[in-house]
Amino acid sequence: MDMLKLSHVSKSFGERQIVKDISFSVPESTVFGFIGQNGAGKTTTMKMILGLLHMDGGEITVNETKVRYGQNETNRYIGYLPDVPEFYEFMTPKEYLMLCGSITGLSKADSAKRTEELLEMVGLSEANKRIHGFSRGMKQRLGIAQALLNRPRLLICDEPTSALDPVGRKEILEILSAVKKETTVIFSTHILSDVERICDKIAFLHNGEIALQGTLEEVKGVRGGTGLEIEFCKPEDAEHFQSLYAGGSRENALKLLYEKKTEQDMMEMMRILVENHILVQRMEMLEPNLEDLFMEVVGR
Repeated sequence: MDMLKLSHVSKSFGERQIVKDISFSVPESTVFGFIGQNGAGKTTTMKMILGLLHMDGGEITVNETKVRYGQNETNRYIGYLPDVPEFYEFMTPKEYLMLCGSITGLSKADSAKRTEELLEMVGLSEANKRIHGFSRGMKQRLGIAQALLNRPRLLICDEPTSALDPVGRKEILEILSAVKKETTVIFSTHILSDVERICDKIAFLHNGEIALQGTLEEVKGVRGGTGLEIEFCKPEDAEHFQSLYAGGSRENALKLLYEKKTEQDMMEMMRILVENHILVQRMEMLEPNLEDLFMEVVGR
């Protein structure tokens, strides 16, 4: 089942169209990477999913229930982590989550149990100091705990790792990867290495339009191989092969790199190597990466 589905959604502010007829779906128990530059329309889209912005056209459903602007019926299924979460910083994390639990209608016993579980999960069970003394990474982890308090079916995270150091990013990614067993995750970001680490399915948003979407394998398969690298035993063998199969660039005396080659190209190269008795140390099809795809999408 699709936990989230957008069909032909559009949004303008005045004469400026921010989101242009976008459609995508997010299956249950997946981490969905929503990728785009700052200003591409990611946050606007997430606010429409939350019912905080009115759609000019299209339809959004969460857990097969239609989202309606200004109403919170579908938000009972959603946990939300903004890019800069705010807290009552004079509280401890336990006090804060207990307050959130009471606001959302959990009993005191349920709030206490859930608070303990979540603080353990996000690595804050021993953090008894006031929130104002927390680092940015600790606040992001507490924000995730708050967003998961009511066991949402869908967790929306807006740029959760953008301002963190490598250690903080790793911690957040590990948490998001773990929670997908119970909660579908939308992970908005422009940090492509994070996407490759945890996302099952992705969509590139560019100038308000979906430029590319699918599983990681499907998206990478759009280009086929980004390159094919051959490492020879002798420099003269590299020169000889380059004369037989044009187009390669010399990385060093022993290595040749051929851009945008497929498995069929690789088979042809192997035939030439065998027929001309040329030995190689290594022949590798280089996997396409999201950064290359993203740069193509944005035209840079």
